[in-house]
Amino acid sequence: MLKGKNAIITGASRGIGREIAIELAKCGCNIVFNYRSNDELAYNLASLIKEYGVECEFLKGNVANSNDADNLIKLCKEKFKTVDILVNNAGITRDNLIIRMKEEEFNEVIETNLKGTFNTIKSVSSIMMKQRSGRIINISSVVGVSGNVGQCNYSASKAGVLGITKSIAKELGGRGVTVNAVAPGFIETDMTNILNDKVKENIINSIPLKKFGKPEDIAKLVSFLSSDEASYITGQTIHVDGGMIM
Repeated sequence: MLKGKNAIITGASRGIGREIAIELAKCGCNIVFNYRSNDELAYNLASLIKEYGVECEFLKGNVANSNDADNLIKLCKEKFKTVDILVNNAGITRDNLIIRMKEEEFNEVIETNLKGTFNTIKSVSSIMMKQRSGRIINISSVVGVSGNVGQCNYSASKAGVLGITKSIAKELGGRGVTVNAVAPGFIETDMTNILNDKVKENIINSIPLKKFGKPEDIAKLVSFLSSDEASYITGQTIHVDGGMIM
């Protein structure tokens, strides 16, 4: 379905990003990914990806920095000649109530989650426009729609991602580029594993399907949105949340 395509995934060394990279590799994509800190996880992921018979390149950096974002896009273009898929997954949390939240906690989340998405899209846009093809998938969150106590910075960043998605979909649609957002709910990752049992129970009771999602649930949707089967879908936000947001 995606054999021979070239995909970039940001923040892919673990969690949802890791699963997206693996799923796209399974579908035949060459993979370029970036990561922020853990060298061992990055090397392990690259080795796993290559087991699927595709090529893999990776780069350490922070997409909040425009030079790092540019270098990631350039790496894919120089190595594989085209950039067919961009998945903006890199994201961080710095949770705190507004009365206790430090300015740097707000700024760091906005810089990585929102400005990082802007940086990579800006860098890849000219390439995809010249190709007259491309898929951009931005990973947002249900809290970008609903808000969440102690996460005004994260909620604002993910709501901003939804705005970017719609605007860029309108800008690039005429050149054959689709831009969509995926809004995960509570997914089994390092972020949810640290929650205590009582908090997990309360969350599960608020989910109609009565369970957390898995990273594979997000990865499968990203794979579909990357494919030709999704060629008439753009500017959309698709919730993968067990029914939390209806």
